[in-house]
Amino acid sequence: MKIVIAPDSFKGSLSAMEAAEAIDRGIKKAIPETETVLLPIADGGEGTLETLVAATGGSKKKTAVTAPLGNSVLSEYGILGDNKTCVIEMASASGLGLVPNEELNPLVTTTFGTGELIKQALDDGFTSFILAIGGSATNDGGAGMLQALGIRLLDEKENEVGFGGGELNKITSIDVSGFDERIKHSTFLIASDVQNPLIGLEGASHVFAPQKGATKEMVKRLDNSMMNWADEVEKVTGVHLHDKPGAGAAGGIGGAFQAFFPSKMKRGIDVVIEFTGLYESLSKANLVITGEGQVDFQTASGKTPMGVAQAANTLNIPTIVMAGSVGTGIEVLYQFGVVSVNSIINQPMSLNEAMEYAPQLLERSTEQVIRSYFHNRVYNKQGGLVL
Repeated sequence: MKIVIAPDSFKGSLSAMEAAEAIDRGIKKAIPETETVLLPIADGGEGTLETLVAATGGSKKKTAVTAPLGNSVLSEYGILGDNKTCVIEMASASGLGLVPNEELNPLVTTTFGTGELIKQALDDGFTSFILAIGGSATNDGGAGMLQALGIRLLDEKENEVGFGGGELNKITSIDVSGFDERIKHSTFLIASDVQNPLIGLEGASHVFAPQKGATKEMVKRLDNSMMNWADEVEKVTGVHLHDKPGAGAAGGIGGAFQAFFPSKMKRGIDVVIEFTGLYESLSKANLVITGEGQVDFQTASGKTPMGVAQAANTLNIPTIVMAGSVGTGIEVLYQFGVVSVNSIINQPMSLNEAMEYAPQLLERSTEQVIRSYFHNRVYNKQGGLVL
């Protein structure tokens, strides 16, 4: 019997690989002779770089860049096993995790560091890029990234504006004469599930800025500034980002890629599935086990358990989902080959306790799920499982 183990991370407690290893231990306790394939997965957000590098036998390079608040931070980019493709995880340069909660402020946070990562990779000779743009702390429309790559954003006095979404309303012209020429000779695959436009009630500022520290008043200011940004970008590029699907991704950096880069956007989980070779691993599998920290109605929008289940379902392979916690709206998952969604919590406990004991909880709950799932199977005289 073959089981493919393809979880995402359980944020704050287990990396994707640690989760896969815990699930594997649980399976082996229930049915020791099971063949297992461990394939950690991510959905285009945090952990994507690590997953792709590990899956392809690649490497990483560290470099100092500008953090969202303008200070320096040691970041990194990944190099896939082909030694040709660079993976950049926006969160490592411009992410929420780099800003203390009390200092979150999308009026001032910048994507400059993400641009510096791209520039460093270009300097190192890369022309093929995968950008995972989840988890940003910014709402600057990608302006900071463009500044790092040579574009000048000028006010009415022809002075360059500062960092952050609050500066976008000051821009009266965009000087692209210094834009890094290497960009147009490169390719950029943007891993993002977001289809939101740049501005309006469904745009970057209204939908995502509150998660990054914006008050209601700040949201209005940011959206107005983003309108000016979209107008100025259209004057230079001819691209109308205002209501363009995906332009609002990651505080509007999706729009910057659409307007200034030779790029295409693809669902994050699909990018990871392609580069990790999930379909090849599913060959002759009898079951798939996936999971992540929280499974709820948002999971169906392209999170790891949904993407893995969809892939397995095309081959008529059932999927079991393990979760730190289970919320509402999971019923849609059952339409895509998911046979059960299981919380690893086995008794009343605090969140801190659940995170501390996550490896043991995941291992134990997986063992019980496997025993239940195969309860009607029988063993032959040699102790082997007969399917």
